[in-house]
Amino acid sequence: MNQSAIISIKALGFPWETSDPFLFCVHHEDFYPQGNDDMGPKASLSGRNIGQDFTGKDGWRMYHGSKVPGFPAHPHRGFETVTIVRKGLIDHSDSLGAAGRFGNGDVQWMTAGKGVQHSEMFPLLKADEDNPLELFQIWLNLPRAKKTAEPHFAMLWNDTIPQYEASDAAGKKIVIEIIAGQLEGLRAPDPAPNSWAADPANEVAIWNMKLEAGVQWTLPAAKHPVNRTLYFYKGSVLKVEGQEVSPSQSIKVHADQEIVLENGDQEAYILLLQGKPIDEPVVQYGPFVANTEGEIRQAMQDFQQTEFGGWPWPSHENVHPRSKGRFARFADGKVVEKD
Repeated sequence: MNQSAIISIKALGFPWETSDPFLFCVHHEDFYPQGNDDMGPKASLSGRNIGQDFTGKDGWRMYHGSKVPGFPAHPHRGFETVTIVRKGLIDHSDSLGAAGRFGNGDVQWMTAGKGVQHSEMFPLLKADEDNPLELFQIWLNLPRAKKTAEPHFAMLWNDTIPQYEASDAAGKKIVIEIIAGQLEGLRAPDPAPNSWAADPANEVAIWNMKLEAGVQWTLPAAKHPVNRTLYFYKGSVLKVEGQEVSPSQSIKVHADQEIVLENGDQEAYILLLQGKPIDEPVVQYGPFVANTEGEIRQAMQDFQQTEFGGWPWPSHENVHPRSKGRFARFADGKVVEKD
């Protein structure tokens, strides 16, 4: 008799619990009001713990921003960030002089490697209507051999991310954005070159799945028994291998088994994270990830001495001009303008 395909079902916390090779996953959804002249909220900030505002008052947060919501300059070392922006925009600036504005389906894949500072601010560009924001940030570990790789960021623009579409016998649809990995011959854009995801043998997959109400679909098995977790973050009810699951729960499954999904009476959204474990010691101290305590101490010392290249921008909460469209300026000077 086959073992159950489901390993565990857990409530989603903040951040979400992840499995090797992933370190962290958070889902931000904020219903920001109209923007003011500074591209911040056209609303009073009274009663908010500015600099540390995570309470969700009135449906939105300032996070660590003082005028514009977001995350001012902060360092990273030893891992990668994958930032998927489903709605709204992010202004990126970093210690290498690279910058960008991306969102509305775009993905930024940044390798921190030996060390980088970056800021991630959420400019509220629309002055006459609301500015909703929805994003995922995923931390993907780097193996020991790549922990001190050169920092790098890649842009996966929304028009380059393949979408898999399928219909069940009743004509109900599922649509899957393939941000990493491959499905039925569709392959995601290349990740950053030193990424664990760059080797197909590691079977790293990041998929965002939209299920029409009532659809039934079978998730194919992976080639090997890698770690695979489904994060059911929006919907009414979902059956996984016949077991009923409520929204805001994660379902860890055996990746080498097919998984039958049956959606309930509302559109549902699932994020899938999958990958071969790196299976090395993980020592984390805030934004630094290493294999040993000594390497963490070295990271802290290096940052104190070098600031990972310093900060070339006028503010630690740098935002780009309101009139600027989506763009990326890379550390080598290359510029890509999208709109």
